[in-house]
Amino acid sequence: MIQSAFVLGLAMFSFVMTVIWGTPLLRILRHFKIGKLIRVDEPGHHNIKMGTPTMGGVLFIIPVLLLSGLLNAAVLIGLDVTGRSVLVPLIVMVGYGLLGALDDWEGIRGKRRGEGMPARTKFLAQVVLALGTAYVLKYMLEAPDMRIPGIKGDIPLGVWYIPIAAFIIVSESNAVNFTDGLDGLAGLISATAFAAFGGIALMQNQPYLARFCFIVVGAIFGFLWFNVHPAELFMGDTGSLSLGATLAVVALMTGHWPLLLVIAVVPLSEALSVVIQVGYFKLTKGKRFFKMAPIHLHFELLGWSETQVVQRFWLIGLLAAMVGVGLASVQ
Repeated sequence: MIQSAFVLGLAMFSFVMTVIWGTPLLRILRHFKIGKLIRVDEPGHHNIKMGTPTMGGVLFIIPVLLLSGLLNAAVLIGLDVTGRSVLVPLIVMVGYGLLGALDDWEGIRGKRRGEGMPARTKFLAQVVLALGTAYVLKYMLEAPDMRIPGIKGDIPLGVWYIPIAAFIIVSESNAVNFTDGLDGLAGLISATAFAAFGGIALMQNQPYLARFCFIVVGAIFGFLWFNVHPAELFMGDTGSLSLGATLAVVALMTGHWPLLLVIAVVPLSEALSVVIQVGYFKLTKGKRFFKMAPIHLHFELLGWSETQVVQRFWLIGLLAAMVGVGLASVQ
């Protein structure tokens, strides 16, 4: 009970920190004209979003970094409020955030304006970061290999853990990136997933990890203060790549990473829709399986409003998170 109250308090504090500095960040981004560019193939009404400040992932990454850093610094004065283990997801969040920021900047002001970094370069950087993280999780933190609801004990994966973990990190990073496209969608889905794994961490007596998760939840809620429809700020790849990769690391640290298939069902569906669309397009030499991918654009073109898509996808994500936490509690 005490742990639950503490993590919820951290979430609130993180939320307040994020909201307070949101307005100054918006002024900075507007001053330097760091605004979103809209793809020509997106639905026409998305044109009104042109120029809206982006790279907003900075808004929640910095409070998470500062608050987690303060909790770690508390150890120096004898307060046991966090642990070294949270440094791994924290470093991953910053690392993928920097990669996303480079991509955002290249797409706004760089030579590849409107496109961002070359896809191969971006993917290679993601893989390198993921492999390094997987190695640390396996051999330094000794994270559980895999846990399946209803099966007692950990399921060993041996050397296969590293490529599997790296694949999960890269996949989830890109899945959340695909989910980011409508006001509030990626933020709501990510916050719900982090809350779910924070609850799982509490059930497994991993208070340090739970505290980190709820700090992230509070910071994302602070970001959503400016990102809900009509959005004043977009997270960009700075935010989406970092959230996806960090969520994957948190799931790996609990050992319940297979539950990402349930808890993160919306990002999974978004990524699969892109794979299906591209594959079907190539096989049929030009035909489309969906009206547009990722799948949230398909539903918009079916006539759903932006807020309907976001609200309904979030309801699915919320129910999936509840099911995931319930499955994790099965011994």
